Amino acid sequence: MIEVSGLNKAYGPRAALRDVSFTVARGEIVAFLGPNGAGKTTTMRILTGFLSADAGDVKVAGFDVFDEPRAVRERVGYLPETPPLYPELSVGVYLDFCAELRGMGKAERSRRVGETMERVGLAGWERRLLGSLSKGYRQRVGLAQALVHDPPVLILDEPTSGLDPAQVAGIRDLVVSLAGDHTVILSTHILSEVEALCPRAVVITNGRIVADGSLEELRARAPGGAWTYVEVQGIEGRQLGGLPGVQVVEPLGTVDGWECWRVRAGADPREGLAALAAGGAFRLRALERRLPSLEEAFIGVVGREGTAA
Repeated sequence: MIEVSGLNKAYGPRAALRDVSFTVARGEIVAFLGPNGAGKTTTMRILTGFLSADAGDVKVAGFDVFDEPRAVRERVGYLPETPPLYPELSVGVYLDFCAELRGMGKAERSRRVGETMERVGLAGWERRLLGSLSKGYRQRVGLAQALVHDPPVLILDEPTSGLDPAQVAGIRDLVVSLAGDHTVILSTHILSEVEALCPRAVVITNGRIVADGSLEELRARAPGGAWTYVEVQGIEGRQLGGLPGVQVVEPLGTVDGWECWRVRAGADPREGLAALAAGGAFRLRALERRLPSLEEAFIGVVGREGTAA
């Protein structure tokens, strides 16, 4: 649904994007992560046709962003970090205006505005002035203007920025409800939000893609990588260290007479450990694979590639 290949963009002497390539399949929700100045917003603006590129190819919903910008805009809903609202307008008038800009007739506008307001939790708010709304409700209106034409692709830049926990939860629920029917690419600095919403993340820093994969794959790339926690009896640390693939064994102490160990290995050692225990080589009470937090993974990946310009 989104195909980006060899994308480059510079602002004067500073390279904002350097050979950026990634894809997003139909119905996916993908996080687009990176430190400030990494190139996230630049990429999103190019995807939506609001910004040109110096080189590269971009297709959205099968249309070339540079050769067919109007067709792309018809199929994309874009929520920038600061929603484009007019404080003197009411919610209903503003959304009707947005729908008219999308080329809808009066009857279709009325239907779509009503359906969209219901979907984002704004039913009954037609007459409220935008300038009187809280930050959370302004974000809902911003999402409504991105959704009013029912686009197959949604590009959301910091959709929960500045919201309180209750407001964040409401926006999260809404985004989750969009999966499947819509392809969503979501930029955010809130990593708990990524874990709640996105099975996959693309990480950019200094204008380059440095990671692209599932959250588990990203966490496994953190310094130290994945490790296995075990509680055993009848086996010593040196014996654990002699198992195939095991690289490091760290003692963690004793709990209720069971020795606790952290085992690091080149490959997941759980199957081999469980097989040995089942064969009577030792007693096993706990066997659990643990991964670094997403925050540790993010800092590890970005740190190895350098900080943002």
